[in-house]
Parts: sequence; C-alpha cells; structure tokens
Amino acid sequence: MKNTMIEYGLSKKGATKDYPFGPDPVVLKVEGKMFALIFEDKQENCLLNLKCDPIVAENLREQHEAVRPGYHMNKKHWNTVTLDGSLSEEDVLVMMDHSYDMVVKTLPKRIRESLS
Repeated sequence: MKNTMIEYGLSKKGATKDYPFGPDPVVLKVEGKMFALIFEDKQENCLLNLKCDPIVAENLREQHEAVRPGYHMNKKHWNTVTLDGSLSEEDVLVMMDHSYDMVVKTLPKRIRESLS
C-alpha cells in the first residue's frame, strides 16, 4: 500500500519525492511544499500525514477511527491516516487529492496555472 500511495502522489502534476528527515518518511512535495508524508509505524501499518482544511479534518476524525490529528504536525491543518483497511483506497486517494489541492491553492497564480 505504501508504494501505491507514493506512486499516486507522484502522478500529481509537479509532485516530487524527497527525504528531508532521513530514509523514512517519504515526503511528497509540490513546488517545494509538503502535501504528504508516508511512513510506517511500529506495527508496520502504512501511515499518511495529509494536509486538510481544518473543518474537513475534524469531520474526518469524527467519522473514521483511522483518521487522527497529524503526528508531529500542526494538528489543526494535518491528519494522520492509518491504512489498516478500514478506509477504502478511493477514500484515501480523495484525501490525498485534497491535500495536494490545499497546497497548490497557496502557490502564486502563475505556478498554479502551470499545474492545472
């Protein structure tokens, strides 16, 4: 599942992979700004840290046990999603799309237009 998430994230226009914190986590960026961190916990579950609108983040945490405040991140703007099978792959990919879009919308207009 980890490789699937990395591949999907890298399929986004302008996405790059980086390792600023060592070999783990894999950090996905667009224009140098993080939109996903992909790593494994001690039980070898794949975890994703994804940027999220604060209101949406709260709703997701209330609806899904696998979605928690972002681990080592600003808990208002980031969620940690445990890929334990309780969420469909489609739901997780939608969350990654939202994270990418949240970052892209903060970029200068010229760059946003080149990514659309």
